[in-house]
Amino acid sequence: MMSLPEISIRRPVFAWMLMAALILFGYVSFGRLGLSQLPDVDSPVVSVSLSLPGAAPEVVESQVLDPIEDAIMELDGIKSVSSTAQQSSGSISIEFEFNRDIDQAMREIQNKINQVSNVLPINLVPPTVRKSNPEDQPILWVAVTSNDPNERPIDMMLYARNYLYDRFTTIPGIGNVVLGGYVDPALRVWLDLKKLESNNLTSDDLLASIQKEQIERPAGRLEGKEKEANVRVLGEATSPEDFSQMMIQSRAGLGANYKLTRLKDIATVEEGVADVRRISRFNGKRAVALGMLKQHGSNAVEVANLIRKRLEEIRPTIPQKYNVEIRSDNTRFIKQSVDSLIFTLGLSALLTSLVCYLFLGSWTSTINVLMAIPTSIIGSFTAFLFFNFTLNTFTLLGLSLAIGIVVDDAIMMLENIVRHQELGETKRNAALKGSKEITFAAIAATLAVVAIFLPVVFMDGVIGRYFLQYGVTVTVAVLLSLLEALTLTPMRCSRYLTVSHHPTGMAGMVDRFFVRLASGYGKILEVLLRNRAITLVTAL
Repeated sequence: MMSLPEISIRRPVFAWMLMAALILFGYVSFGRLGLSQLPDVDSPVVSVSLSLPGAAPEVVESQVLDPIEDAIMELDGIKSVSSTAQQSSGSISIEFEFNRDIDQAMREIQNKINQVSNVLPINLVPPTVRKSNPEDQPILWVAVTSNDPNERPIDMMLYARNYLYDRFTTIPGIGNVVLGGYVDPALRVWLDLKKLESNNLTSDDLLASIQKEQIERPAGRLEGKEKEANVRVLGEATSPEDFSQMMIQSRAGLGANYKLTRLKDIATVEEGVADVRRISRFNGKRAVALGMLKQHGSNAVEVANLIRKRLEEIRPTIPQKYNVEIRSDNTRFIKQSVDSLIFTLGLSALLTSLVCYLFLGSWTSTINVLMAIPTSIIGSFTAFLFFNFTLNTFTLLGLSLAIGIVVDDAIMMLENIVRHQELGETKRNAALKGSKEITFAAIAATLAVVAIFLPVVFMDGVIGRYFLQYGVTVTVAVLLSLLEALTLTPMRCSRYLTVSHHPTGMAGMVDRFFVRLASGYGKILEVLLRNRAITLVTAL
């Protein structure tokens, strides 16, 4: 039965097609890979956000957090539960064991909350359940500011929400757009206490009237012998002026209010925003920021480029009083990582070619070794696509490290084949004999490297989730380098390798230096072998 080196030497087309397939499929896979800063890892943490308007922290804790916590504690696989109560809001963080299905855990938490909904306050906003993922952070922020000092913040907020928001959410690869410094619009009713008291009214009277009057109820339809018509009662005001015309129909404790009293008689109504708890500024100006979140697995750099392109497309339509600029772009770190990888590839290829030429004195030997780099590195992208990996800090780190390792097997194979050629063998016979002698050593050396990096895959915890891609990257690249060394390197050596028996120039100087070094090494070995006991004791 023929070995892989022998098959490749006797069937060179097979070896060339294998190399072409690895590079071609790797190139196609590279175009489909996502590009991000960190691996797409779902942390085993689920957060529950709760909102109870107007409630004190003690009320949020006793009436909301405690019942939900008691229900959630019945679930399996919980590692820890922590909660925080604030004015009008609260949050619960549930950490699960790493072997727990987070999506299933989210559904179970939602079911538990539904089970205790009958004991929760009526005005509790529906809780939000979400899982923690480092990738759920904006990759780019767009800031909107105004040049007009008299511009109302609400106008800028509505422009960002009603126009810019929709233009960016339609970009391919965008998962969501969050608004920073945005506050929902609201009508503000400012009461005049003196007028309120003179009319024997309270704030509760106004609140009851607003809740009763500002509503549009179904009015049914009018039916005739020949036709029918839908009826609509316009019960909602469309402007602050219309809203201020509302009648105060009743007074608390005094029954109906027979005095003609309108809302404008006791209060000032204006268009404004809800309570402002946080603001956003850009270059010292009040701003509204749009944070762009990419879809999981998508190319962050490509999405950022599409955002910039879309911004330039809509820039002519932006009113002159507004400035819309890129505030921050986190993808620049990813670009720097990719540029660093390309630089490392080029530098490693240059240094490897120089070392091979100095030691072997042959450019054909140098090219043979360099061919191992694209075969192993580009071929690894196919495995990335299969394992649903992205190009991120950890995979790029693994590739940068693997570049210095993937040439080892090729150099080992090449050196032994060159040795046989220097002994007078033909290219074909030297390739057959040299590859046969070194096959087991190449496999052993590769498995030794795999034994170092593959166990990283089995690390526990959050760090293990991240380093999984790192370990797989190095392992796949090294195994592909072994495949290249056992197939492509012997085939190329059997056809194209030319060995100079008397190297000249710098290669000749290096060759003569190592000849002298080998001679001195041989003399040292003779001394050590004559004094074996002393040598063993010294080593011990």
